[in-house]
Amino acid sequence: MNIYINNKIQEIAGQPKITDALHALNIVSQKGIAIAINNNVIPRSEWESYALQADDKLTLIKATQGG
Repeated sequence: MNIYINNKIQEIAGQPKITDALHALNIVSQKGIAIAINNNVIPRSEWESYALQADDKLTLIKATQGG
């Protein structure tokens, strides 16, 4: 199935959850990350159970330090 992660197409096999998409991107630590699917923020507590659908648009935002 194809989904879009930050506007780039990503193919993920099966019926992936949000955590599967993170693993496909080699994102191990989930600290400092916010995720929206089709412009709706998904709480971290739902990442393991939220089933992605074909052509979903996942926006991944990482917190950064600045000064």
